[in-house]
Amino acid sequence: MIHADHFEYETKKKAIDNPEELIEKRKKRSMDEVLVAFCAVEKADEDEINEISKNASDAIDDVAKQVKAKNIMIYPYAHLSSELSSKGTAISLLKKIEEDLERREYHVARSPFGWYKSFEIKCKGHPLSELSRTITSTGKPKEEGEPFEEEIESEFMIIEPDGKSHPLNVKKIENCKILDNYPLLKQFIVNEEVGEVSREPPPHIKLMRKLELVDYEPASDVGHFRFYPKGALMKRLLEEFANDIAIKHLNAMMIDTPLIYRLDQPDIAGQVASFRERDYRFEIDNKGFILRFAGDFGLFRMMRDATLSYKQLPIRIYELSPSFRREQRGECVGLKRLRAFTMPDIHCFTKDLEQGMNEYKLLLEHYTKLTNSMNIEVVVVFRVVKEFFEKNKNWFIELLEIVEKPALIELLPEMRHYWIVKHEFQFIDSVLGGAQLSTVQLDVEDSERYGIFYVDANGQKKGCIIVHSSIGSIERWIYALLEQAEKMKRRGEPPMFPVWISPTQVRIIPVSKEYLEFGKEVAKKIEKFNIRVDVDDRDQTVGNRIREAEVEWTPYIIVLGEKELKKDEISVRIRNGRKEKSMKVEDLIELVQAEISDKPVLPLNMPSLISKRPIFI
Repeated sequence: MIHADHFEYETKKKAIDNPEELIEKRKKRSMDEVLVAFCAVEKADEDEINEISKNASDAIDDVAKQVKAKNIMIYPYAHLSSELSSKGTAISLLKKIEEDLERREYHVARSPFGWYKSFEIKCKGHPLSELSRTITSTGKPKEEGEPFEEEIESEFMIIEPDGKSHPLNVKKIENCKILDNYPLLKQFIVNEEVGEVSREPPPHIKLMRKLELVDYEPASDVGHFRFYPKGALMKRLLEEFANDIAIKHLNAMMIDTPLIYRLDQPDIAGQVASFRERDYRFEIDNKGFILRFAGDFGLFRMMRDATLSYKQLPIRIYELSPSFRREQRGECVGLKRLRAFTMPDIHCFTKDLEQGMNEYKLLLEHYTKLTNSMNIEVVVVFRVVKEFFEKNKNWFIELLEIVEKPALIELLPEMRHYWIVKHEFQFIDSVLGGAQLSTVQLDVEDSERYGIFYVDANGQKKGCIIVHSSIGSIERWIYALLEQAEKMKRRGEPPMFPVWISPTQVRIIPVSKEYLEFGKEVAKKIEKFNIRVDVDDRDQTVGNRIREAEVEWTPYIIVLGEKELKKDEISVRIRNGRKEKSMKVEDLIELVQAEISDKPVLPLNMPSLISKRPIFI
């Protein structure tokens, strides 16, 4: 940093391929009474861009106050380091420094990145006129005797659906007696806030193989799975369910975007750095690329290029996004935490905070119906900036009335992220571990940051309020369904999936080969009503075949013999409640259709005769 009487630069020619776009006001610039910050962004900065930019702004601000400079020039200067970051990261970080200093009411200029420039500088020559700083994510350099400012901790409370609130000290949760009424919520707090996490392997890892659904793929990376026919069918059904919520019920527009993105793009580099997830990186033709870990990459670029009018808002965009996160090996746990997963993302673009809050509420309603329809037990967690919460307490009570559950509320003392409020539906599995399912986030920053604007009634461009949301990854829903079934077993109930997602919904077991054709006829009659039915034609005892159907959690089992052939009635074993009833085929069809209700319907993706199926495990 140099405190100068005068600084002037002039852009000459490109120093790299695809430098930063050169706008007129950046071609040539001069400033008087200016603090010039010559900056080099390094590889070590790439994973901590938010912290680095904040700490760099603090360091520049500190010196500017000491030398009483109101003008600041940010000047990219690659010669300061031999370990330079990617172009995209550098531009994104320097922009963040520029924006932060502008918010602190400095007059800030930034010279363009990737250009050869000539410059003149007249250094003042006083003791503070030439200084250097190395900025890290741990904070600005500490002066002798200077205490570090402690971060203000969050406040916590429990709010019940009737609006009653209970203060919570997460270090002494036993003092919050209301939690005794809500054991799952208490367990989440123990896991997430106290840090006492269950290390017991969740049973779904064995169940996903026992039921021949999903398995590890040794020829791939850890956290990447193979889906056998039954598992692939369940996955497709869940994807169709996600599509229905987004397209049929929310009228969202479905898009599709690439899986890989260039790291030399400033907006991409900024998203990568701010998300701070472990990612898959690779090179093609000496250029750095990343596998997307979220659906925002292509979506934000698409919306940046779109022309939006206030009359069209809210606009809902949906994508079923294959995503990749390089979680640590020890963190990959079956379908609970993977490196490759499928995320249904809905983004709502709204004109103002009021419309954004309405969209938030609408999404919460749909995700509540989803979890209820799947019989999945969840706890509700809100994380919200305290000022926003205090201004909108009634709105939060309305949200809790929708979910009809108590919620943990974390009050953040200030904005730490792009959102001012988000909530999570957290699932507690059979061994008391936890995992997030759906989430909704109210984003008040990203629109302008990524250049997404709409035209208001006066013809002026304005930034949107963006509502991010997802029902949660498809694979994690299969984990939750398996773990919920294990909970049923531990309560003494027969474990099972909801009928609509069971790979086989009706199993027909002829007592002997003599009744096989009769079994096929009944199967055809049932199949016409979009019910997945198969026939166990194997040469085994009836008892063995019934036991195997029960091991597969088949919801309805029909045993056919002479009595059924003569009486025109069938004997049906109903898994839910362990009941057995005699009924007409038409009655069974009506019963299954009522269970399926408005859920997606897909045909059986395996041979209908069990003898024709290979054994995968």
